[in-house]
Amino acid sequence: MTHLLLAMPSGWEWIIILVVVLLLFGGKKIPELMRGVGKGVKGFKEGLKDIEKEIGQEELV
Repeated sequence: MTHLLLAMPSGWEWIIILVVVLLLFGGKKIPELMRGVGKGVKGFKEGLKDIEKEIGQEELV
């Protein structure tokens, strides 16, 4: 568990990461990138719900 905490970026590291992302993608591409990430997360959550429904239906049978 302590290894996971050591791998998490701290305050300054997040700032550096954000600056690098801004430099790589530019200000106009970041909203498109975030929109794509949001759609991916939404699709992932819908997939999890579908799997839970299928598991629930199999338990009833």
